[in-house]
Amino acid sequence: MRRRTGLAMAGVAALAWGEWLNWRWSRTLVKTGGGGPEAVVVLGYRNPRATANLINRWRVRAGIRSVAADGTQETCLIFSGGPTGTGTTEAQLMADYAKSVLGYDGTVLLEDRSRTTWENITNVVPLLEGVDRIKIASQPAHALKARAYLRRQRPDLAERLVRADDYRPGEWIVVKPLLALYGLWTLRRLTAGERKGSP
Repeated sequence: MRRRTGLAMAGVAALAWGEWLNWRWSRTLVKTGGGGPEAVVVLGYRNPRATANLINRWRVRAGIRSVAADGTQETCLIFSGGPTGTGTTEAQLMADYAKSVLGYDGTVLLEDRSRTTWENITNVVPLLEGVDRIKIASQPAHALKARAYLRRQRPDLAERLVRADDYRPGEWIVVKPLLALYGLWTLRRLTAGERKGSP
């Protein structure tokens, strides 16, 4: 009985830890407030099939709800991701899902050459020049990594970063501890790369 109780408590602690860490990452390297034109950048994930995979579908939904969060009419949704195994780009697959399945009818731009997160940021920069607020939608650790890359590449644009609606309490709760572990590993590599001067 004690063992079961101990395991249950460890499980609850792991879920709470994963939830807290993802919440914290979603609020790191962003500012609050502001108005005017805005861009929501949705980062693609490896997609070898001819339709958007589970992770890309979730990222599209997070991107769309990030647009809806402020109700601004001056928002463009940017899908970023290069070629997949089928020849169609991640950006196109995500845009098709947004329009045909979710019925999104707002402004959509595609960045369809990127193969890494560093390239995602490099290639969307020209699309961000004219906006006052920038949101990056992905899993919180990945979005934080992308925001750190923007800060390294274009500190002036990084000053315009605001929070996307890509964290919600209880969403993905069972896998959040795993996402947190992966995020810690990724962000540790990012920090090590900064010391070496590489992406």
